[in-house]
Amino acid sequence: MATELDTSTWARRDAFEYFRGFDKPYFNVCTRLDAARLKAVVAESGVGSFSLAYHFIALRLANHFEPFRLRLDGARVLVLPEIHGGATVLRDDDSFGFAYLDHTPDYAAFCAQGAAAIAAARSRSAAFEPRVGDDALVHFTTLPWIHFSSFSHARNWGRQDSIPKISFGRADAEGPRLWLPLSVEVHHALMDGLAVGRYIQAFEAVLREPKGWLGL
Repeated sequence: MATELDTSTWARRDAFEYFRGFDKPYFNVCTRLDAARLKAVVAESGVGSFSLAYHFIALRLANHFEPFRLRLDGARVLVLPEIHGGATVLRDDDSFGFAYLDHTPDYAAFCAQGAAAIAAARSRSAAFEPRVGDDALVHFTTLPWIHFSSFSHARNWGRQDSIPKISFGRADAEGPRLWLPLSVEVHHALMDGLAVGRYIQAFEAVLREPKGWLGL
């Protein structure tokens, strides 16, 4: 169950009050990560896929860092105990659906559930059902055709949306490195560049030694 953050004693209280009234309170950071070791470890193990592996890491880290579990509820800030993933899935007819990835520390279980959810979302008969009222999510999207260096998301300005949005692009090889584009978009009333920086630094650290993190 979500708990309410006491904003009166929050060190970020002034920034929270300042940014929550903005017409566009979101900021986006784009970078690239060396995912060569991750791809090799996944291929060696035969468990899951490269894409599922980096989604697993992204979701685990989002649960680890509390700012990614904060959500606006009017003037209140709620702390969610756990968040899951919602990912876009391309279908054969070039439309897309949504797959929902359950958070778990068990990589093999995550891959089994995620693969089933993705397969179901690929079906043309699957309903187009974005979970608009579900804030206990991170929104994921992947553009495997583009090695992007900037990113922006569609937004409904009439709705309060404080869900982090994490995007991945096409991974390109450069010598021994495999550069994976990463975009992280968050609500500035709930976190600053420091929180995003810590998230990305932790991601980089996991990618240097992914075996233990994946339990392989």
